[in-house]
Amino acid sequence: MVNAIVLAGAPNDGKLAECDDAKYEALIEIHGKPMVSYVLDILRSHSEIGKIVVVCPKEVSERLKAVPELIAVEERGGLLENLKAGLSQLDPDKLALIATADIPLLTHEAIDDLLKQAATHNADIYYPVVKREACEARFPGIKRTYLAIRDGTLTGGNIVLAKPAALFDAGRFLEQAIATRKKPWMMAQVLGLRLIFKFLVGRLSIQDVELRLEALTGIRGMGVISDYAEIAFDVDKPKDLELAKKILDG
Repeated sequence: MVNAIVLAGAPNDGKLAECDDAKYEALIEIHGKPMVSYVLDILRSHSEIGKIVVVCPKEVSERLKAVPELIAVEERGGLLENLKAGLSQLDPDKLALIATADIPLLTHEAIDDLLKQAATHNADIYYPVVKREACEARFPGIKRTYLAIRDGTLTGGNIVLAKPAALFDAGRFLEQAIATRKKPWMMAQVLGLRLIFKFLVGRLSIQDVELRLEALTGIRGMGVISDYAEIAFDVDKPKDLELAKKILDG
């Protein structure tokens, strides 16, 4: 069994504000329910998920106070600070599933797949990526940031399975990874000149990144290729919200 953290502190100050005047993205409504509730429903009903921590502003925790067994932690402002606040509530050496509040199409099957793949390895961090073909087959026309490497043309998922202690130890590397997560050209700078060259000549692989992470931090990371495009579907544009409403209708 693993614990879970849901990061629900993002302000609704982007394009989604045109669709819903909620102060925070987590509270944007989809068929009468705040978006974060769809994520929590999946986590709460999954047999392998134990304790659930929600890092959020007071307005969000007020909406969720009727949900049993949730631990609400006041958000700290930045993504990294919020992550640390949530991690501090959990066993540092026990795997935790980290999810954002804007993935209302999350499924049990996507979580099962990540847990199953992780069970066959011995790493500290498991980060799922999804191939472009899987994303476009599930969500035709979806706009995502992709990185073409030897393993395929990939986009990052919005869930992570990790030991809290490992994420704390990653320190500066984690901060840089968060800052560049949607900017592949900047992310390459974190990897170093050798890996930048391998990327430019089409030889960069997931294993290269795993080895670089371990060399820099001593942490064993594993990139997990997932077939579940739902974890790569984060609602950050009006078209995303429209599609999520259509899929979740009824």
